[in-house]
Amino acid sequence: MRVLKFGGSSLADAERFNQVADIVLNTYRQSQVAVVLSAPAGITNHLVALIDKVDDDEQVHKSLSAFKQIFIQLFEDLQKLYPSFALTPLQQQLADKIQQLKHFCHGMQMLKCRPQSTQAAVLASGEELSVACMKALLQARERPAVILDPRQLFAGEGEPLNASVNILVSRERFASQVIDEKHVYLMPGFTAGDANGETMVLGRNGSDYSAAVLAACMDADCCEIWTDVDGVYNCDPRLVNDAKLLSHLSYAEAMELSYFGAKVLHPRTIAPIAQYQIPCLIKNTFKPQHQGTLIDAHQAEQSVQAVKALSSLSNLTMLTVSGPGMKGIAGMCGRVFSCIAQQKISVVLITQSSSEYSISFCVHSVDAAHAVQALRNEFNLELKNQLLEPVEQVDHLAIISLIGDQMRSSKGVAARFFTALAQVSINIVAIAQGSSERSISAVISEDKSEEAIRACHQNLFNSRSYIDLFVIGCGGVGRALLEQIYAQQTHLLTQQIGLRVCGISNSKTMISNPNGIDLSQWRQMLSQSAPNGGFSLDDVSEMVRSYHLINPVIVDCTSSDCVAALYSELLGNGFHVVTANKKANTGDIHYYRQLRQQALKHRRKFLYDTNVGAGLPVIENLQNLLKAGDQLQRFTGVLSGSLSYIFGKLDEGMSFSQATRLALENGFTEPDPRDDLSGTDVARKLLILARESGLMQDLDDIEVQPAISPDFDMSGTKEDFLSRLEQNDDFFNQWIEQAKRDNKVLRYVGEINEGKCRVSIKAVDVSDPLYRVKDGENALAFYSRYYQPLPLVLRGYGAGSAVTAAGVFADILRTLNWKQEI
Repeated sequence: MRVLKFGGSSLADAERFNQVADIVLNTYRQSQVAVVLSAPAGITNHLVALIDKVDDDEQVHKSLSAFKQIFIQLFEDLQKLYPSFALTPLQQQLADKIQQLKHFCHGMQMLKCRPQSTQAAVLASGEELSVACMKALLQARERPAVILDPRQLFAGEGEPLNASVNILVSRERFASQVIDEKHVYLMPGFTAGDANGETMVLGRNGSDYSAAVLAACMDADCCEIWTDVDGVYNCDPRLVNDAKLLSHLSYAEAMELSYFGAKVLHPRTIAPIAQYQIPCLIKNTFKPQHQGTLIDAHQAEQSVQAVKALSSLSNLTMLTVSGPGMKGIAGMCGRVFSCIAQQKISVVLITQSSSEYSISFCVHSVDAAHAVQALRNEFNLELKNQLLEPVEQVDHLAIISLIGDQMRSSKGVAARFFTALAQVSINIVAIAQGSSERSISAVISEDKSEEAIRACHQNLFNSRSYIDLFVIGCGGVGRALLEQIYAQQTHLLTQQIGLRVCGISNSKTMISNPNGIDLSQWRQMLSQSAPNGGFSLDDVSEMVRSYHLINPVIVDCTSSDCVAALYSELLGNGFHVVTANKKANTGDIHYYRQLRQQALKHRRKFLYDTNVGAGLPVIENLQNLLKAGDQLQRFTGVLSGSLSYIFGKLDEGMSFSQATRLALENGFTEPDPRDDLSGTDVARKLLILARESGLMQDLDDIEVQPAISPDFDMSGTKEDFLSRLEQNDDFFNQWIEQAKRDNKVLRYVGEINEGKCRVSIKAVDVSDPLYRVKDGENALAFYSRYYQPLPLVLRGYGAGSAVTAAGVFADILRTLNWKQEI
């Protein structure tokens, strides 16, 4: 015997009804079948509305009409599929049910109240007609069917609107039933009967519970829950796109998962099948060939991942009873929970301090007011005498839970769990773990629950990690970066890295999409968008909050002081900051320190490797040296790709004016070469290196010799400047000749020595690591305690938008700090 249950979405129309009949008949060919049916989609909602608006005749008529229309359409469409379908008897049964519902409504209006027993009879009406319809359909398809009346067979207990079934009594009733193997058995879900056979309903997920009870009463081989999803996922697939379908759960895992909010499972459904050791299969009505999720007594193999699933439960309130009257007093905990139990309030989670000074527990927020009042009544004397502090109430909480049978034998699960929450700056209100070690739970703010689920899923499962970028600046570096990201997105996906550009802005306009902008169209989209002021911190922060982006990164490809001034606030709002802009690191020393404090405080990354050396990993290597205990004693380097190109051409016999113009034509310099020749850019880079090594200097402290004749007038327009360039040639020719006589070459060098910083033209010999640096290369020589007499040398191209963009790209990927469990 197999028990199959179908929900309302599986029975929404004639086509789906017929699809359910296909599944039933296919199963019947292999095993005897009993089927539990919900009401068609929408029916129960109309019946609830009917009860809620029972005093409004117009609303009553509206709800009854909608109820009637759904079933009329269903019956007529099924007759079109099967001409032998018994339409007339069903139409009469529907008319009788409508008349009965009107009678119930009239009675409630006369009584001016809504008795629970009457409400239960109304709410069960949809399931009754659903089963009658399926019986007619199966008979039209030449398969006899028998309806089992749950009011006579299920011994209901408790409230009429949230009854439970006494399975032992119900099994005795079923034992007297004669089961004919030739028939398909049908039962309305959601329904039971009291001692007088009056209708009771089974509350939330009542039809699933009906199926589990029926399976227990009929000693079924399997209970199948057919729904509109493929099975049970390791977390909510609506929150995590790459949530994984679980092929198997143990009864214990399923119970834990159902208790903490899994939408497909309910604790009352799991209890009967676990008690009677009946396997339960969760399947998708619309994809019947999919394997689904099997729940049975077997536990996972030792090699299976420790954490099986991740679940959340929202709308919770935490109550805390504390004070000196708690410590060492026997029976205090018993009194706390006895008074709560007397109010029929369910306690979701309990945690107690080891000092016994306080005990905290979570209840559903709807019950919080009653729970607080119950505690005040119970401890009235202790509160008056200040033996206990006032009951503390914290609302708007959620519980995030990890679940898995193998957690008990796996080390470090809790550490990864709490690390994941810390990485997205989520504060933990309370922690609880059962002695079975099958689950561990953290209480957090409710508005952070979705973010927590995503962060934990990335950290604990072999899941795709996402970086959500907001790129500011669409000049040379910004354009090149977007092109590189577009070219690499597909490859990164194979490495389980999802790189989404969620925002792009220039000085006038910002475009955004939380799911990622199509980078093949970004130029067109930006140009066609109306000016909106460019980058907006408020708008971007709101997008991150609304869509729960857990790894947002701001990428500054500008040279703007205004954007650099936002870094501290961005880090405080939870953004990583990756920048090619030197302004923040060369400005006010207090702001320089503030940025690092903010990054540390909020666990964000502030990355700026391209500030020095473009695509070379200069900052990262220097930081690693210093972290390892090394000390910088001296530094010398060619820090400008533009000047590297120009001075390299001087080696080849080209005049200074010719070399400068050629560099400008080939795009090695800034649009105005004076920006490079002034030496200020090199001074900024040297200042960054000095500060990284511990010298807290300002730009004014650096001695700067421009890369030009000291007597040359650099004022006027760019064209005036370029027209006078030849005036420098004699100055450089004399210096070059002297250098040649000494077997040296000229380089524009930044130096740190004995705590002083200097930028100047310098003649270097063949033993110097800068001797062969030319054609746009950068080279940096670090002399330290460990690297003496030979320095640590970093060398590579330092000019060009593509090289700088590649360095920014590398920094972006360094924000991926999620550690995944293999």
